[in-house]
Amino acid sequence: MDTTPLTLLTIVCEAILKERLLGELTKAGAKGHTLTECEGSGSRHRRVSETLGANIKLETIVSPGVAEQLLNTLTHDYFPRFAIIAYLSPVSVVRGDKYI
Repeated sequence: MDTTPLTLLTIVCEAILKERLLGELTKAGAKGHTLTECEGSGSRHRRVSETLGANIKLETIVSPGVAEQLLNTLTHDYFPRFAIIAYLSPVSVVRGDKYI
């Protein structure tokens, strides 16, 4: 079966960033995304209460270049001010033209 090597970008962050980050994905050229609510803990402590707000996990499959561009934006504009993590995973997808 023919597959296309691409990159899965996963972002876990404060739900208040949802619309802003969806805009960043669109601006960078991402063709789609998956969004789920989540909870957990990390260096900025546990974020599960209504006071602190919910967390979201945002996933998108993109070219390595788009993934790099989005990581640069996150590093510069979001990491210093928000509870957010991001990581990349290599993926092989069927129908790669749907993603790039």
